[in-house]
Amino acid sequence: MATMTLSDKEKNRLQTKYGPWALVTGASSGIGREISTRLAEAGLNLIIHGRNEKKLSQLEKELRSGYGVEVKTEAADLSESTGIGQIIESARNLDIGLLVISAGFGTSGSFLNASLHEEANMLRVNCEALLSLAHHFSQYFAHQRRGGIILLSSMVAFQGVPYSANYAATKAYVQSLAEALAIELKPFGVDVLAAAPGPVESGFGKRANMKMSTALTPAQVGIPILKALGRKTTVLPGLLTKLLVYSLQTVPRWGKVQIMKIVMRGMTSHQKGVKAV
Repeated sequence: MATMTLSDKEKNRLQTKYGPWALVTGASSGIGREISTRLAEAGLNLIIHGRNEKKLSQLEKELRSGYGVEVKTEAADLSESTGIGQIIESARNLDIGLLVISAGFGTSGSFLNASLHEEANMLRVNCEALLSLAHHFSQYFAHQRRGGIILLSSMVAFQGVPYSANYAATKAYVQSLAEALAIELKPFGVDVLAAAPGPVESGFGKRANMKMSTALTPAQVGIPILKALGRKTTVLPGLLTKLLVYSLQTVPRWGKVQIMKIVMRGMTSHQKGVKAV
C-alpha cells in the first residue's frame, strides 16, 4: 500500500489558513496522533493532549526532532472540568488557528449489563468536554475571523447501534453539532468538519472490548481528514468507510439499525449477555 503524503501545496494551505498553532486532543494514540504528526509535517506548532504523559512526551520529542516545530504537552482527564480548564489555559496567549477534538472512547455490549459510571464518563468525554472546547474556541476563532475545527464523529453516528447504544448516541451528537456549526460559523471565516471514519486500528477496540476483523489504520484516515477541512462539512475517510456507509445509503433507517445489530453482535459475542446467533 502506497504511503499517503501531504503535497507541498496542501501543507502550505494548512499552515496559511490554520496556523501557526493547532491544538489536538487525544493525541497520544490513534487518529489524534496521526493528525498531530501530519500537522507538524505541514509546519504547524502544536499543543498535544492526552491522558498518558509518557506517550505525550515521546510524541513531543518525535515531532520536535522530526519537523522542527514547537510542541506543548498537556496531560489531562477530560471527564473532569479541571481537565478541560487545563487545556483552555494551555492555549492562552498562543495564536491558535485549529482545534482537533479527537479525544474519546467507546463501550460495547449489552446496555443492561453496562456500568452506568463508565457510560456517564463516556458521555462527559465524548460530548460534554467536546462541547466545552468547541464553544470556547468557536468564540475565539469567530473573534479573529479565521480558524478550523475538526470533530471526530463516526460511521455509527448515522443510526442507532444495538450493543453499542450509548457510544453511537454520543457520536450522533458530535455529527449533528458539527453539521450545524459548519453553517453558523462559516460567515465568521471558521471551517468546521465532522470526520466520520469506520473501524480504525487503535486502542479503541481494546478499551471498547470489541473484536474488529477489518479496520483502517490511522495513516489511512489522517490525511483525508485534513484535506477535507475547509472543503466539506463531513468526510468519510478511507475506502472501507465509504464502502460501509454507501452500501447502507439506500437502506431505510430501521433496516440500518438491524444490520448494525448483526455487525455489533459479531464484534461483541465474546461478552457476557451478548448472543452470537
